[in-house]
Amino acid sequence: MLTDTACRNAHKNDKASLGKAFKLADEKGLYLLVNPGVKGWAKWWRFKYHYGGNEKGLSFGTYPDVTLGQARQRRDDARKLLADGIDPGENRKAVKESRAALATNSLEVIAREWLGKKSGDKSDRPIRLLSQNIFPWLGSKPITDILPKDILACIRRIEARGTIETAHRTLQITGQVFRYGVATGRAERDMTQDLRGALSPAKGKHFASMTDHKQVAPLLRAIDAFNGTLTVKSALQLAPLVFVRPGELRQAEWEHIDLDTKEWRYLVTKTQTPHIVPLSTQAIEILVNLHPLTGHGRYVFPSARTPNGTRAMSDVALLAALRRMGFDKSEMTVHGFRALARTVLDEVLGVRVDYIEHQLAHSVRDVNGRAYNRTSHLPERHKMMQDWADYLDGLKTTP
Repeated sequence: MLTDTACRNAHKNDKASLGKAFKLADEKGLYLLVNPGVKGWAKWWRFKYHYGGNEKGLSFGTYPDVTLGQARQRRDDARKLLADGIDPGENRKAVKESRAALATNSLEVIAREWLGKKSGDKSDRPIRLLSQNIFPWLGSKPITDILPKDILACIRRIEARGTIETAHRTLQITGQVFRYGVATGRAERDMTQDLRGALSPAKGKHFASMTDHKQVAPLLRAIDAFNGTLTVKSALQLAPLVFVRPGELRQAEWEHIDLDTKEWRYLVTKTQTPHIVPLSTQAIEILVNLHPLTGHGRYVFPSARTPNGTRAMSDVALLAALRRMGFDKSEMTVHGFRALARTVLDEVLGVRVDYIEHQLAHSVRDVNGRAYNRTSHLPERHKMMQDWADYLDGLKTTP
């Protein structure tokens, strides 16, 4: 039988002088394989056994990471499997495959896979909410082992912080992950459906917006005078001109913008439908001015932390800029430019409501109940967007 001293000094054994691999036997099929290498002698634990009339081998790791006592215990465990008619080598493979399957079916793995499939939604909020509120407790668990009470415990922690809307949004995202798990055959059903009515009702929230030209004019002038980065300033200047959703503005990509046709084409994140934003001459001027700075990257408005343009601007950058200019969240948000356009285009400029709704990427249907496609009334919408930009320019000069 081997001793720890013999294992430790195996490279000094007389057999080592030949410079070739050799074995030091213990007992019951266990031996230490001593192998010369570039970085010195490597010492591997091996177990030789017979199964089904064939000689087989199993590795137990390296010495001294695996001690002599640990190697003997692993050998004894393997021999017990043999006594029960189980091939220890095949058993090890089965265990590895089982662990891999469990990892593949974990809630976090499925959630990240689902988020990766949502190519049209590049918002980082879903993964942020899950990472903060769900993954630490349930992320490593197989999705089939998660019960409604487990999810509720996570959501209750959010409620306890007083953020009811966040609790509802996190539960909604978790439900989407479960439904993706069902669709891919890794979950039986959406467990979050059992939690309907379990949360406190979320209060409806409206985004602060200015609709009075006496309020809007100072805001537009403040944006033009903003002394922050050109990227943030350009995004703020473009926001009222295109009145898209804030996430769509932040994640605008240069490849989707055609400066020649004066159009920006992309998928609406909320509905995953194609959309066209006609660009006024004022919008084109902003983009042309910005292109030398960010045109080398993917995003029109890249994050300040990634100058190479591989990440879009954060969702707080524009809000923070509005606050720096002195506009409180109760007065104006980036989303508020949509309400501003909706109100003024209708009540002041007299634009047809269906043109406005279509440009807001809302669901619009014709008199026969058919949904308009993205090119519907495109010439009229081009004119509307130019008239809107000219109107905003006129407000800037309003006393």
